Amino acid sequence: MKQVNIPIFVPHKGCPHDCVFCNQKTITGVQDDLSYDHIYEIIDEHLSTIDHESTEIEIAFFGGSFTGIPRSEQISYLEIAKKYLDNKRIDGIRISTRPDYINETILEFLKNYGVTTIELGVQSLNDRVLKKSRRGHTIEDVIRASNLIKFYEFRLGLQMMVGLPGDHYNTTYKTAEKIISLKPDIVRIYPTIVFKGTQLCEMFLNGTYKPISLEEAVDFTADLLQLFYANNIKVIRVGLQATEDLISGSEIVAGPYHPAFKHLVESRMFRNAVEENIGVFGHTEITIEINKRDLSNLMGQHNDNMKYFSANFPNTEIKIIENNLINRYNYCIIYHNSVEKYTIY
Repeated sequence: MKQVNIPIFVPHKGCPHDCVFCNQKTITGVQDDLSYDHIYEIIDEHLSTIDHESTEIEIAFFGGSFTGIPRSEQISYLEIAKKYLDNKRIDGIRISTRPDYINETILEFLKNYGVTTIELGVQSLNDRVLKKSRRGHTIEDVIRASNLIKFYEFRLGLQMMVGLPGDHYNTTYKTAEKIISLKPDIVRIYPTIVFKGTQLCEMFLNGTYKPISLEEAVDFTADLLQLFYANNIKVIRVGLQATEDLISGSEIVAGPYHPAFKHLVESRMFRNAVEENIGVFGHTEITIEINKRDLSNLMGQHNDNMKYFSANFPNTEIKIIENNLINRYNYCIIYHNSVEKYTIY
């Protein structure tokens, strides 16, 4: 079934640290606390547009460290969501929090209120990077919290970032490998953006932090996405959600922000995979068959992948045919009378 979240943002509530990169009001697009009446309005508005028979629905509390806010406030939020759960209008409740704000007592409390999914802001599994980013937790905190969440039979989500202070390709890739070993149900990948009003902005302006380029972020993330897909890990977001401030760029100082970041990343995955294979056919004509839903990823934004293939394989003529019998993230190369089948991961 299709899965849909009804997002309720509680920006920076319960968070004991100011991570160097964090500006939750810009990231979430929420400037003020939500009244309880407004939460009901948000939920009802979303539900009016969702076909529940074909969709699994969770009310999701994002934007802060949910288990760090006062227990009375947690109860108020969860009681609202649980009414919809008890009336079978939704299927679960999702919260996001910090790895060091999880223990047995907290998990038992969340279980009693119908929480089904817990996402942890991991960001990196390199202690040096965590320290430079002022995360305030360790790798051990992440491992302990992840194992507890799985033990209590919640769905586990882990969030990671690309391009943090002190980070590079190898540490990022190793973080992804360690995340896979924790067997999460879902993963999110975010590029590090320099926002106004953050310590990272000060570090950028004084020259102690250099953000990775958009090209590097796309390259790094394409390899991570391929790794997660190959290990059957569901990646539910790649890149920041396009809020008004992000689209306008008014709060962005530097960094690899792009409103279609996931499309760039998946297009790079396809380019890398196809490039590895078309060279073996030499100077010839080939036909690539692909699912219609993957066509834009194969072509690339502004047809960039096809331009790349033309420049790097000038003597190979490529024809594209849609074939919806081919599974997503797979393609075939037809050469003379032979058909070679490939997967992106």
